[in-house]
Order: sequence, then structure tokens, then C-alpha cells
Amino acid sequence: MNKVSGYGRALKIWQHIESILQEKNIIYCVHNTQKAKHATEIVKQLVSNKETKVIVAVGGDGTVHEVINGLVGSDIPLGIIPAGSGNDFCRGLGIPLRFDKALDRILKHEVNIIDIGCVNAKYFATVVGIGFDGKVAEATNSSKYKIFLNFVRLGSISYLVGVLKVLVNYKPTYVELDIDSMQLKIPKLWLVAVANSTFYAGGMAICPGAKNNDGLFDICVVQDMSRWQLLRILPTVFKGRHIQHPSIKIFRGKEIEILSETPLIVHGDGEIIGETPVKLKIKPNLLYVV
Repeated sequence: MNKVSGYGRALKIWQHIESILQEKNIIYCVHNTQKAKHATEIVKQLVSNKETKVIVAVGGDGTVHEVINGLVGSDIPLGIIPAGSGNDFCRGLGIPLRFDKALDRILKHEVNIIDIGCVNAKYFATVVGIGFDGKVAEATNSSKYKIFLNFVRLGSISYLVGVLKVLVNYKPTYVELDIDSMQLKIPKLWLVAVANSTFYAGGMAICPGAKNNDGLFDICVVQDMSRWQLLRILPTVFKGRHIQHPSIKIFRGKEIEILSETPLIVHGDGEIIGETPVKLKIKPNLLYVV
């Protein structure tokens, strides 16, 4: 459990969850994360314990990101109690955003297996964003306004505020994109989003056709548009209607390489994970979930 996820909401949710588990006489053990990447360390220890039946992440997409990086390769399933600001992994899987309904799903123990993405040897569950997207994630994660917006349960708005903050000075750049050996040269690129799941940034359907069980990434490329055009089209992303714009293209593929003339920030599941150049690969049927 990440106690600070959702700026304290995770801790309140856990208190309710714990009372339900005790009422149902379910054996559990809780581990609180203390630092960045601590969840990955904890999970690696739990995986080696024969008593572990399910590992449950109580938190947001950042917590899930750390957990899967310790869990991938194991047949122990992952359960999620959504308690973050975005909860996009849950949206993509159809996991209820109400904690009690999410717990009911876990206790039914109906196991599914899904694909996971790999970017420069790190795993991600939902979307990797590169360029403008990565810069917005960086600005949002370090902002003070995110604390307030999450406190009043308007987490997705924090991403939009980040967009406005970054948009003023951001300059599109030239990128070379290789998708399964198909080479694309893209001038004036705003962003590339490589999706294993439909949603990111608190419910934005960046790749509305993406599925986490088809062995493929969906790749959204946004290029050659003005700042005003980008702002106008942003609200349509929540319904996935942005893909109708002529400056936005959707591709599909298994292996992707991205090169840029200047280093671009890369985020995975909303967490900053590096800069370009990057290589991404889909890992089919690698994560068990309940």
C-alpha cells in the first residue's frame, strides 16, 4: 500500500478494506511503501514466499507500475484497489473504481492474463508517452496544484493544468519512428503515445482501440499542428474522437524504436522513466490479474 497515493485517500480506503477482510476472516499481510521503487522490492520478496496467493496494490497507476516491475514473470495474480488520481489501469481492465466493488472482484479470484509493455528494460501497464506528453507528466508530478486537485478528487484536471503550463514554451521536434521495421520520419512532432491500454492521464482515451490482450501496441502520433489546434482537440481525447483529426495518426505494432534530434522525456504509467532514444516491445500474456 502506498499511504500517500491520492494524497492520503489510499490510507482511508485501506482502513475500510481491512475491516472487511477481518469481518470475512481472510488472511492477509499489509506492507507500506516508504520510498520510490519500494513496492518493487517488496513484491520481489513476496513472490518467493509460497504462502502468497495474490498481491494487491492499494494505490494509483504509479503504485501499479512499481508492483508489476516486481511481479512480471511470476504466476501470482495482481489485484488492484484503486486509490490514486488517475486509476487508468483499472479503467482499461474494467475494474470498479469503488474500493468495495474492486475488493469483491479480487475475492472472486477469476484470473485473467494480459500483455505488458517493456521500454528500455522497464515494464509498464498502460501507456508510454514521449515528447510533449512526457514534459506534461514531469510538470504535473512536481506541481503543487496536483495536491489540491487530488484532494478534491479532480485528479484528471491536474493533467490539463500541466498541458497549459508546458504548452507556452514547448517546441515540436523531428523524430524518427521505427514500427516493426516500418520507418517513419516525422517533422514537427508533438507527442508519441505507445499504448497497451486505452486510457491515461485520468481517463483520456489516447488510443481508443488499444487492448491489453491482443499482442500489439497502438501508437498515437500527433504532429504538425498549432498550439491553438492542440488545445481545441484536447477535450475530444476523453471520448477518443481526436483520432479523426488529419494531424493525428494511429499505428499498430509489436516493436518500436524512437529516435529524436534532441532528448525527449519519456513517461510510463505517468512515471518519468528516462529520455529518448527508446526501444519498446510488447510482452504477450505475461501478467496475471484478478
